[in-house]
Amino acid sequence: MIHAIVFFPLIGFLLAGLFGRSLGAKGSEYVTTGLMLASAFLSWIVFFRVGFSEIEPDTVPVLQWINTGNLTINWAFRIDTLTAVMLVVVNTVSSLVHMYSIGYMHHDPHRPRFFAFLSLFTFAMLALVTSDNLLQMFFGWEGVGLASYLLIGFWYKKPSANAAAIKAFIVNRVGDFGFALGIFGLFVLFGSIEFSTIFANVPEYMANGKDGETVLNFLGYELSRANAITVVCLLLFMGAMGKSAQFLLHTWLPDAMEGPTPVSALIHAATMVTAGVFLVARMSPVFEFSPVALGFVTFIGGTTAIFAASVGLVQNDIKRVIAYSTCSQLGYMFAALGVGAFGAGIFHLFTHAFFKALLFLGAGSVIHAVSDEQDMRRMGGLRTHIPKTYWMMIIGTVALTGLGIPFTPIGTAGFFSKDAIIESVYAGHGLFSNYTFAMLVIAAFFTSFYSWRLIFMTFHGRARASTDVMDHIHESPRVMLLPLYILAAGALFAGIIFAGQFIGHGTHTNHEEWYNVFWRTALFAGESNHILAEFHHVPWLVKLAPFIMMVSGFGLAWLFYIRSPHLPKQLAHQHYGLYKFLLNKWYFDELYDLIFVRPAKWLGRFLWKKGDGWLIDGFGPDGVSARVVDITNRVVKLQSGYVYHYAFAMLIGVAVLLTWSMFGGVS
Repeated sequence: MIHAIVFFPLIGFLLAGLFGRSLGAKGSEYVTTGLMLASAFLSWIVFFRVGFSEIEPDTVPVLQWINTGNLTINWAFRIDTLTAVMLVVVNTVSSLVHMYSIGYMHHDPHRPRFFAFLSLFTFAMLALVTSDNLLQMFFGWEGVGLASYLLIGFWYKKPSANAAAIKAFIVNRVGDFGFALGIFGLFVLFGSIEFSTIFANVPEYMANGKDGETVLNFLGYELSRANAITVVCLLLFMGAMGKSAQFLLHTWLPDAMEGPTPVSALIHAATMVTAGVFLVARMSPVFEFSPVALGFVTFIGGTTAIFAASVGLVQNDIKRVIAYSTCSQLGYMFAALGVGAFGAGIFHLFTHAFFKALLFLGAGSVIHAVSDEQDMRRMGGLRTHIPKTYWMMIIGTVALTGLGIPFTPIGTAGFFSKDAIIESVYAGHGLFSNYTFAMLVIAAFFTSFYSWRLIFMTFHGRARASTDVMDHIHESPRVMLLPLYILAAGALFAGIIFAGQFIGHGTHTNHEEWYNVFWRTALFAGESNHILAEFHHVPWLVKLAPFIMMVSGFGLAWLFYIRSPHLPKQLAHQHYGLYKFLLNKWYFDELYDLIFVRPAKWLGRFLWKKGDGWLIDGFGPDGVSARVVDITNRVVKLQSGYVYHYAFAMLIGVAVLLTWSMFGGVS
């Protein structure tokens, strides 16, 4: 079964990619979508079998991959609860995106190529989440990077799409460099890159270390066991920062919205950007031995959450608002992982897949309705024109903002998962827990404000689109609406159904038992169980804080965009510097352009003009050829074509010959 789950998307990619012309656009759509639906169905079976039954986690061998020296790596599938969760997330969202794309990409002439790329991306992501070793994970890691590049730049005739694809590829290479170094470091420390070997040996490895013993030399520093584990974890997290668009390596994510909207939903809402979260969760048995690394993860998560949420307050592109929301929610996930609440972080990854994919696909439905317009300032009044899309966006918004009734088991998916993270961070005793708790609470307020701002600007108020656009507004076809309905159900009920398995129910005495059964792999042991026991018992004001922030953000958005629409412009004029700072995304693009891009261009131009042009070519082939040409030009001048010139040259030659003969004879 697991072979079918992983390889069905690969088969779809090969069929649509190699035989797309023979199958035709419709055939490519149906083949790839059908295989994805089958893979998603099988994923849910695995999810319930592994997580809710007595079947023990297992490793399924596929083939022998690498055997060289002391390194032996087999391609195998690691099947445990974490894998089962990721299979459900990846395949459910991907299958719905495939279905949605049948309608959204209906007029595109290159649909076979598009669906082939979607399936390729899904296969790479499945290879990543089912990996049994770090090299296999790195294969999937780079595969989703390649597929992301192809999908972001799918409309390759559009310069901005090409630039966004290149930017995503390059920024991710920075993180991938750290990830690769982390893999090398683990191999040096443990002599293996298989998860089972590393996880089994790390406790004994840390316990048996001698004081001052050097086990790793990194950048000239001799590291002890504890410091080596910290450095390796930080390098792995560097890879996670790039792939999951965390603070400092986040700049590629908003620009990636240049790709088709289904791409945004698939790659940048539910799957690729969660690969970094999956990496840290998978390597949690190693991270738990490095409080410094976990503290850094917590700090970056909290900083990303507040940074991205603040930028989302003023964005006007409907997809960019949701993109920054994704970046912020990923910060929540990493904050949970950093304090050891691994179950809460993965639970938010799980629920976030439903409501964020719903919001992206809903935004695509809006863009489809208003003739590809993405600026919310040119929308408004769409509620009555596309009511089905409107209510789906409302459901996605209430799930994102965490609507629910405090102290009761009634609420949307975000109510359970996001509140659990905030409470876990408060209960955490690691570095930066207090700072991160404050950032997450403020980010919850910002999230509510910009989410409702999007709803009010897009669907309420007066219509700001042109008359021609308003005359052609229409609801999306059923093939696009059906995925929205399914995702809406998940956004509403996933929290109620699965909260007990991911984080336990505070009202039940056996919630830890339920949790331990679900996470039977013992991946999230120790600190995770400690947080699980404490976060249900935080002060009531902490539990109430997300609800207060949600209501406050909604009220302020209603005041600004329904009650007094003139206030946002007035406030922007009064605080123009702050407004421009947020609108320009804290000027990170400009800063990186100044620090990295311009010096790189200057260096490249200098090496081109001076190093290659003046030095190498000037004194090398170009210089030699120039001297030859110069000499031949001078010699050519001797060939005048006049007989008396040639006679004169002959007389000089005879004179020279006689002179040489005379003096030669004398000597």
